[in-house]
Amino acid sequence: MIETPRLPRRSAVALAVLCVTALVPLSATAEQKITKAWAIAEFGEPLYDESLEHFPYADPDAPKGGNITLGAFGSFDTLNPYILKGDFPSSIGLTYDSLMEASGDELVSAYGVIAESVEFPEDKSWAIFNIRPEARYHDGVPITAGDFKFTFETIREHGRPFLKSFYDDVESAEVLSDSRIKYNFRTRDTMKPLMIVASATPQPRHYWETRDISKTTLEPPLTSGPYRIKSLEPGRNIVYERVEDYWAADLPINRGRYNFDIIRYDFYRDQTVQFEAFKAGKIDYRGEGEVKRWFTGYDIPQVANGQIQKIEKPNNNPRGIGAFFINNRREKFKDRRVREAILNLYDFEAIQRTLLFGQYKRIKSYFPNSDFGVSGPPTPEEIAVLEPFRDQLPPEVLTETFEPPKTDGSGRNRQNLRKAVALFKEAGWELRDKKLVNAETGEQFQLQIITASPPTVRMAEPFVQSMQRAGIDASIRLVDPSQWQVIGDDFDFDIMTGRLNFFPPPGTELRSYYGSAAAGLRGSANSMGIQNPVVDQLIEKIISAEDLETLKATTRALDRVLLWNHYLVPIYYPDEVWFAYWDKFGMPEKTARYGAGFSTTWWYDEARAAKLTN
Repeated sequence: MIETPRLPRRSAVALAVLCVTALVPLSATAEQKITKAWAIAEFGEPLYDESLEHFPYADPDAPKGGNITLGAFGSFDTLNPYILKGDFPSSIGLTYDSLMEASGDELVSAYGVIAESVEFPEDKSWAIFNIRPEARYHDGVPITAGDFKFTFETIREHGRPFLKSFYDDVESAEVLSDSRIKYNFRTRDTMKPLMIVASATPQPRHYWETRDISKTTLEPPLTSGPYRIKSLEPGRNIVYERVEDYWAADLPINRGRYNFDIIRYDFYRDQTVQFEAFKAGKIDYRGEGEVKRWFTGYDIPQVANGQIQKIEKPNNNPRGIGAFFINNRREKFKDRRVREAILNLYDFEAIQRTLLFGQYKRIKSYFPNSDFGVSGPPTPEEIAVLEPFRDQLPPEVLTETFEPPKTDGSGRNRQNLRKAVALFKEAGWELRDKKLVNAETGEQFQLQIITASPPTVRMAEPFVQSMQRAGIDASIRLVDPSQWQVIGDDFDFDIMTGRLNFFPPPGTELRSYYGSAAAGLRGSANSMGIQNPVVDQLIEKIISAEDLETLKATTRALDRVLLWNHYLVPIYYPDEVWFAYWDKFGMPEKTARYGAGFSTTWWYDEARAAKLTN
């Protein structure tokens, strides 16, 4: 499965003058009061109020200037993040503003950026965003409501399927005036679609009048954010320069942020080459995701003498599920017993002992490291959600704790191998001359794992060997990131490695991840090809949940249904963030709760940098 990104946008901050969910009567309508707010939360109230001068994880006195070079894996061949065709650099979010943004200390908030306020009725059937008069693009042209309507229509007509899925419950966009854009929703009594449109970024109509937004492009687009594209070499590097007259620079939510004059991303197709570039000082910062490298590769003089800082911090971020994603469209995987048999052949404990340095946690949920995933046996609230579907569910869903098969870590895995072979036999596959074959046709069971990550090949080899011992003709295929993207979009694989992004709290994106309608839609996030009517109904209940506790119970119910159907083989995740950087940067003492590693609040420290060159 590929990681299917949401339209990139900068990570969250908040607004200066907040009028938190203050009730202001804007009309003579007796039936509904209208809320006018400069900050909103999906549940409860925003964390920060109108006294906010800057976020506590940003230093308003941070100096501006200096450069930083970052490494990126893969490549890019377009600067258009809306359409399915092409690979765009995720860092392009630095060039965009949105109506509102989330805070780095919260998961379900939004604070005004382009929007100075938002209005909505009690039933949440619509929302009106009031655009700041000073908001403008880099060419000086004001941002208008018409630009947001144009962007909404672009997504509807040309947007990549996963991006479209976020707007499923947005019925229409109306221009009330140049400074007022109204979104009408299909839902009632839920903040979810309102929070979605609050993250909308504008596309300038006047710029696109002479260009085709449905096509790929390498012409730097006109945007309105804190950075603009200075230069690029397609697929090799992209350089952003700070916009000195950025219209929103003095908003309290931006104080202490976007401090580098130049941010450069160099692209690498090989993680080993990228790491060597970091050690040589060609890259200034590196987030590490390979456990062996973290524990052995940084034993170098630059770390020992303090020139490179090596940091470990707790990871509070909800994690998307990482897994071997099984393509359920293929006939050989349609039987749940086959998928369960494959799960039994994955020996996490042996991989943890031999390859992961004991540093990872096994994934046991589609929503790991969050309040939305399962833990322990079903609760009464979860059972109440699942009860109407009892006859359509595996019996374990309503009674048992989900635990992936365990081993003693020796690598022999004989007990689980016997269980896997028994499950295969029940499903019509049997061992003949050490080959697992179809009992009727005699055809051997074949399976190929697709990955774009060389370290994943090493991590997957014990899994492949275990499948081979079960008689499966199993192999691994390493492809480059662009091939991986196309293979995932076309669903042309048996099993694919990857991780799903997670946008808490879960909502309309679940339709694209797990909904039946998305299973046949090229480029959707439902790479597993899940078509399950119970899953579809639970997703709709999640989207329409009116309070957080109902949302959590329903999401956990969905989690149990997905887990017990064995649509994937869950792998592992670290509960820490690992990163290293050349010691020439300053950063605030406080870190955002949901932020660790490089941040837009860092700055270039001339004194530290001078020490590196002496």
